[in-house]
Amino acid sequence: MSGMDKRGDAFENKFAHDAELKFKAEARRNKLLGQWAAELLGKSGAEAEEYAKEVVRSDFDEPGDEDVFRKVRADFDAAGVEKSDDELRGAMNKLMATAVEQIESE
Repeated sequence: MSGMDKRGDAFENKFAHDAELKFKAEARRNKLLGQWAAELLGKSGAEAEEYAKEVVRSDFDEPGDEDVFRKVRADFDAAGVEKSDDELRGAMNKLMATAVEQIESE
């Protein structure tokens, strides 16, 4: 195998690893977001865990974070939870950092 082949394989492996990390981090972030939102919505126990799963599933609607944002935003609006869009997006960003830290420490 030539040096170029090895280098190409290394790039492919890094790309695959990064894609897997991104997928895991987004799923973990969405679960954490669901738990955070469930608490604000007054849910606890099994109801809160089911809500967190709903948030994770909402990410499969379309690429990107907007589907998750819209789900939580709509649920907050329906329940009268007063969180601004900036606060919700800030929580999503903070929880993404937490998710990455948790995954990297496993």
